[in-house]
Amino acid sequence: MLKDFDLKDADGQTYQLSDYEGYVILIVNTATGCGLAPQFEELEDLYRKYKEQKFVVLGFPSNQFKQEETEDEDMVRACQVNFGVSFPLNESIAVNGPNTAPIFKWLKEEQSGIGQAIKWNFTKFLIDREGTVLERFAPQRKPTSFEDQIVALLK
Repeated sequence: MLKDFDLKDADGQTYQLSDYEGYVILIVNTATGCGLAPQFEELEDLYRKYKEQKFVVLGFPSNQFKQEETEDEDMVRACQVNFGVSFPLNESIAVNGPNTAPIFKWLKEEQSGIGQAIKWNFTKFLIDREGTVLERFAPQRKPTSFEDQIVALLK
């Protein structure tokens, strides 16, 4: 279950996803060097707009595609300075292969009909307040294109 995962933020501090129980969650694998990095701005806009309604964006940087080659501290700084990111960022993880982070193994299993592998940075998973993975969005899909789905879950 989603609430059972222990994670580490970009500062190396452990937290539990149960901290976000009852939230609508958007989990995204990110990379500051990716051509899709401008999506950070849309993700931040959604986060700021709806965070008071128990919505959170959780960013999971990954160098799986060789576009996040900085240390976690530098990645956080780049996200804040270049894109104004204030939503939570986690430590760098693997999203594919034998070292896949448990949270991403679970996310992919929950959406197995779409296929297991994460194909690129900025794959997004929308999770409802009960912890059910409702949809997986392709990297090129802009976050604002499914804002209406987020709003519906917040009601």
